[in-house]
Amino acid sequence: MVVTVTGDVDRWIRQFRPANESGPRLVCFPHAGGAATFFHPLSQALADVAQVVAVQYPGRQDRLAEQPLTSIEALADVVAANLMPFGDRPLALFGHSMGSIVAFEVIRRLENTPGAPEPLILFPSARPAPSRGRPSSVHSRDDDAVLASIARLGGTDPRILDDPEFRQMILPAARADYQAIETYRSEPGSVINAPMRVMIGDSDPAVTRDEALAWRPHTTGDFDLTGFPGGHFYLSTQLTAVADRIRTGLLGVATR
Repeated sequence: MVVTVTGDVDRWIRQFRPANESGPRLVCFPHAGGAATFFHPLSQALADVAQVVAVQYPGRQDRLAEQPLTSIEALADVVAANLMPFGDRPLALFGHSMGSIVAFEVIRRLENTPGAPEPLILFPSARPAPSRGRPSSVHSRDDDAVLASIARLGGTDPRILDDPEFRQMILPAARADYQAIETYRSEPGSVINAPMRVMIGDSDPAVTRDEALAWRPHTTGDFDLTGFPGGHFYLSTQLTAVADRIRTGLLGVATR
């Protein structure tokens, strides 16, 4: 069962289990077409060290009736605003695929807003650096092309994608997310102060090691890159190893 935080932010920030009483808060950002529930296994794996919450973008699951947003900037603006009340404990951000870019832009906003929580660390996953986005136009193509792109990256049961009712349910949000990430352009010299721990799957068709290493100039803090066996959704098969990497990263910055 999803347990939401209190107040107006509960549409955007979701919590799946009782909060860890003393650790930092890890905010997770889904991939294009994804939802907060994708991070439920990770929240269980990290329950000993952090309060794991996830962002729920509009246009999916219980927000299906809402219009999805079509720009990274709009998503980052509203998520950053909804994280303003979360200064009661250290804050860390984890983003998968498109979520990495949204999380990066959220940190940029928080670091430049007086009185905002200052993020400890960013964990970008399965995404080229903001300055290394690949040109693509899936969002402007037909429904079959959008669904084929989702299928190519894995992570979704093909039988589900073949279901006409499910297809019509996910297509508006997926197309909006593709538009957001495909039209995103990072501002020249975009840099955050938070350290980065970048993670990729070693056979991910969506990001190369060089594209992942290109995150390095986007932080003034410490940086490292870890590769895991698997493709774009390596998290699903490498959950324990990924959780250990995040745990080490959180403990490292928390003890400074």
